[in-house]
Amino acid sequence: MKVALLQGSIVGSKTRTALQHVESVFRDKYPNIEVTMLDLADYDIPFSDGRNYLEYTGDAGFVTRTLMEADAIVVGTPIFQASIPATLKNIFDMLPEQALQDKVVSIVVTAGSSKHYLIPETQIKPIISYMKGQLTQSYVFIGEKDFYRKEIINDDIHFRIERLIEDMVSLTDALKDIRDAKEAEYGF
Repeated sequence: MKVALLQGSIVGSKTRTALQHVESVFRDKYPNIEVTMLDLADYDIPFSDGRNYLEYTGDAGFVTRTLMEADAIVVGTPIFQASIPATLKNIFDMLPEQALQDKVVSIVVTAGSSKHYLIPETQIKPIISYMKGQLTQSYVFIGEKDFYRKEIINDDIHFRIERLIEDMVSLTDALKDIRDAKEAEYGF
């Protein structure tokens, strides 16, 4: 199984901290799963111009191909001005309409205000559904109070991240079994 962790902003540290924790849980509990961290701050990504994702070269080509080859994706994003960052939306725009078909997608959100807890429901989930992704039932919302000195200090957040990953792995395996059984019906 291949999992891509998409850090959807080029500024700030909280989302990066959260996804680094996600990565460490994967490495500790699921060492046989290939995990790739895609921190958009590490890449030079142009604005989407409508071409096929295979035509992008350099960093944009690497990021889009890694997402397309993944079996599951964890989208990590901060909330700025009650919205997702343009850098994250740009990545979604670079991918084809059905880019997330047969992929399980989970969401980890960081925000400075608890008032932003519905942004994943109103902005991120509709995009993922439109792109045919299979969403895990819940997402992890991490507020300002859950961090101290670039570390997550809330044990409940640690538990919820572990549960999110467990659900993600189980759902990915179940969907693979369903696809395999469906393909076996064809008999060739």
